Amino acid sequence: MTSPRTVLPGEVWLVGAGPGDPELLTRKAERLITEASVVFFDALVGAGVLDLIPDHVRRVCVGKRAGRHSKDQPSIDALIVQAALSGERVVRLKGGDPAIFGRATEEIEACRDHGIAVRMCPGVTAASAAAADLGLSLSLRGLARRITFVTAHLTKGKALAHDWADLADPQATLAVYMGKAAAGEVSRGLIAAGLPSATPVALVESASHESARHFVTRLDLLPLAAQTALGDGPALILIGEAIGRASSEEICEAERAVSSY
Repeated sequence: MTSPRTVLPGEVWLVGAGPGDPELLTRKAERLITEASVVFFDALVGAGVLDLIPDHVRRVCVGKRAGRHSKDQPSIDALIVQAALSGERVVRLKGGDPAIFGRATEEIEACRDHGIAVRMCPGVTAASAAAADLGLSLSLRGLARRITFVTAHLTKGKALAHDWADLADPQATLAVYMGKAAAGEVSRGLIAAGLPSATPVALVESASHESARHFVTRLDLLPLAAQTALGDGPALILIGEAIGRASSEEICEAERAVSSY
């Protein structure tokens, strides 16, 4: 067997930190973290994952949350490039999977523009963690033949530019990342495109964390649920008939909560 690749001086690894639970971190990701001389990490990286970074490794928070950006993307790119050109062993730790709504392309291109070798280690994405928390499958033979990932992150002053007719597929499961603020627009767009109002929906906040909150409802009640049923943590929205297979306890809890508003 060949030896596993290590983080070399002047090299950058984009590493998936998963949804937050440190036990969902891959063995490769954990090894790469221990080999780094500096780790740049997102706001969504779980505290348990950060605890795995050795004390001698320099930590740099470059976290971004809606309305609370500590660094813009070009600044993050520049920090990573500067560290690599200085000969550091760079790990860029990203929540979830770097290749799914993780702004990986910008960082890869910034490195390559400066002749820096950049590699990627995948991670568990939030949709998979949310499905596990709910105890259901995102796909279902004969009922959910397609899984679609979209982001609902809104640029200030702009509407979502999605093809709602394409997304309103009754035989698909739709996973909406960063969708809490845009829940009303998502609901209206899908219903206007023909998806039934009663289509099952699940909101999962802080998937895989001990503080995770789950709420099962229906598409027409999604805006209300997004406003009242969750806290201020990152949330994922799952939409489709497969979501109707969530446990009866989750469904009953959601129905009781909606009736109380």
